[in-house]
Amino acid sequence: MNDFEKVDLTNCDREPIHILGAIQPIGFLLALTADWMVARASANTADFIGFAPDYLIGKPLADVLDAKVIHALRNRTAMLRGVDSVERMFNCEIVNDGKCFDVAIHLSGGQIVIEAEPASSEHGDATGMVRSMIARLDQCDDMAGFYREGARQIRALVGFDRVMVYRFAADGSGEVVAEAVRAGIGKFFGLHYPASDIPQQARELYKRNLLRVITDVNAEPVAIVPQRDEAGRPLDLSLSVLRSVSPIHIEYLKNMGVEASMSISIIVEGRLWGLFACHHYAPRCPSFERRSVSELFAQMFSMRLESRERQATVDFERRARDISDQLLGAVASDETLLKDPDWLGDILTHAIQADGVGVWIAGNHAFSGTTPPLEDFRKIIRALNGTAAGKVFATDHIAALVPGAESFASDAAGMLAIPISRSPRDYVVLFRSELVRSVRWGGDPHKPVEYGPNGPRLSPRESFQEWKELVEGRSRPFTASELRVAETLRATLIEVVLRLADEASAERQQANARQELLIAELNHRVRNILGVIRGLIRQSQPSEEPVKEFVKLIDGRIHALARAHNQITDDHWGPAPMQALIDAEAAAFVDERDRVESDGVPVLLNPQAYSTMALVLHELVTNSTKYGSLSVPEGRVRISWRRNAEQDLVIHWQESGGPPVQAPTRRGFGTTIIDRSVPYDLGGAAQIDYDADGVSAQFRIPARHVSEAKSVAGPAIRFPRLSMGHPQTAPHKMLAGHDVLLVEDSLIIALDAEDIATRLGANTVATAATVEGALDAIEAHRPQVAMLDINLGDRNSFPVADRLLDLGIPFIFATGYGEQAQLPMDHRGRTVVQKPYTLENVARAMDEVLGQHLGVDA
Repeated sequence: MNDFEKVDLTNCDREPIHILGAIQPIGFLLALTADWMVARASANTADFIGFAPDYLIGKPLADVLDAKVIHALRNRTAMLRGVDSVERMFNCEIVNDGKCFDVAIHLSGGQIVIEAEPASSEHGDATGMVRSMIARLDQCDDMAGFYREGARQIRALVGFDRVMVYRFAADGSGEVVAEAVRAGIGKFFGLHYPASDIPQQARELYKRNLLRVITDVNAEPVAIVPQRDEAGRPLDLSLSVLRSVSPIHIEYLKNMGVEASMSISIIVEGRLWGLFACHHYAPRCPSFERRSVSELFAQMFSMRLESRERQATVDFERRARDISDQLLGAVASDETLLKDPDWLGDILTHAIQADGVGVWIAGNHAFSGTTPPLEDFRKIIRALNGTAAGKVFATDHIAALVPGAESFASDAAGMLAIPISRSPRDYVVLFRSELVRSVRWGGDPHKPVEYGPNGPRLSPRESFQEWKELVEGRSRPFTASELRVAETLRATLIEVVLRLADEASAERQQANARQELLIAELNHRVRNILGVIRGLIRQSQPSEEPVKEFVKLIDGRIHALARAHNQITDDHWGPAPMQALIDAEAAAFVDERDRVESDGVPVLLNPQAYSTMALVLHELVTNSTKYGSLSVPEGRVRISWRRNAEQDLVIHWQESGGPPVQAPTRRGFGTTIIDRSVPYDLGGAAQIDYDADGVSAQFRIPARHVSEAKSVAGPAIRFPRLSMGHPQTAPHKMLAGHDVLLVEDSLIIALDAEDIATRLGANTVATAATVEGALDAIEAHRPQVAMLDINLGDRNSFPVADRLLDLGIPFIFATGYGEQAQLPMDHRGRTVVQKPYTLENVARAMDEVLGQHLGVDA
């Protein structure tokens, strides 16, 4: 088969329909340069304004048209906004000959394109007409009636024999979902048309130029003179209201018996939802004004349609959330329900319609309703493991994913799989049975197309008689709303499965909940959240020493996560250096840097591995500081890492010089973090040995969590720190005698920051949550130093900063947004404290802004 013979329907996709070089003969076209000289004209200008193209080209437009019209055209051109903007003028007398025209103006390739056609005598109240049409739409009770009323209104306005509401499917094919038609010519309602009937470039034009009219398929197109400019480029007619018609589309319409057509785009949420497709079986040219009203109505119809679809989605998802809440409520009162697949299946299928439910947890299964056989279910689970981890997966054709699935398609042709863990892969799978249905096509979509008068391009199919196709092996597809509900159910089911798996061990339940938090997507607000948590813990602690010690332990763990989060969000949630993690943890506990040695090639850990290792190293450093080598001055810790043959990262921790080591007598949560976090969260391995000479530990992190540093030229990222030992040790009271203004919109964080300022010796601390409150506080009693949270709800603290700058009062900023925080030019370079607040980072910032040196209290 040669290249000529390999032509298929995608030829239409390659046809340059926007640069055909001609217009329809119902009007004329002028293309002007930027200085309003005529550069191009349609060949029929003499028929409308008495001047031929040869006379017009090269002349200023002011020498051709009336001065008032030129003024109006310039004003309209100045109103063009956006690349797809078109301005309109109605009933304009162009050349003082008594003839009036309706005019459209747009920009194309740096030229001003003016199109005009004779004005009609119809000049009504367009606004009132559209308002009345929309009022009728709003009275429709259901979507079918809404579509039908839309088609009826358009037909009443433009008078075409047939007006259809044509909706696109996900595969590009279309269905006639409503129709208003003249009696006696048959109905197209319910017919489907293949995607190839509307080429891809035509769909793109439908999104740019919302209305397209073809007044007479037998009319001779009028050429544009000259066809190409001095650079050899044709005029782009994408936005033209008079653009001529592709020969292939003319054939298509003639084969349908259509002599005039009009299409109006229906745009919903920025996508081409469908069209108002209008057919007439004789030439027909609705006036430009009626076409403009039709376009405005279609835009209003699109907005109402979008609103109705959104409301339906909101109602559906609200019901599903209620069901999700009922699931949690039922489990809270009776955990045995978790082991009942029939109950679980019943409540899930009330949220998302399904014929059966299969549950796969840790290699165990349970079925409810109509499901595939067990062996086939195992094949499905194996196939799902090859899809994107942690995401809901849906298909209406399981056989496309699992070979041989046709054998059980009658019971389960489609599925929606909800992953409820990461390792091992566990799922709840909703199955839908085969939906054998007859699809009515407007002609055989598979029929070979013969060659016609357009050379190597295909002629459109000639038969549009109803053709029925039996669709088998597929279920009813899952909608976008159902997928969103599935994501909600996934969160609920994760909580349910965790409770089921952890009922024997409270500590294991906490670890699983933490694992889910670690794999969740963190955003820039986490710093604020961590600050609130730390503030709540510290503000809520009673005076009892055992509880204080527990609070201190929890606070340290949260601070470790905060430090890790700072590192991985510095590069927009990207991999962060292993060395930076070690430096951060060592700096928080150890005065002398040489007591913690590190050795290894520069490597980066992805965010999940970085957060996990932050907790692990925090527990190791904490234990060593309390009981191990770092608890005595001569003790040392050596941390080394390397890549093994499989490119996994192997990390070794070795303590020396400390007191004799004894294995712990009880297994606390910290030990669980060290032993289980890397295997459980990362799929790696962990081993810890309590040798008498010093604790040693080894961790293996799989290669998928590790990457090479892009450059080793720069120094390792290190946390600047104070010479104050452990961060909880109070520094020198640098704020002694100072009145401090604290601007913070979170009460808990404000209380925490107030405590820190007091510990640093502040004389008074005034707090404000708003810009107005802060400015009033400054006027009432001027502070000597201030700390301003950048973001205060829906405002920022920059007006306060400006006032402090005017008064010469030193201040620092605080933020939970990290490196993404943007400061105005007047405050660039200002010291910024990263949240959550700690005694150390506030002291460091205050030391910098006040120009003092910090020391350790005696």
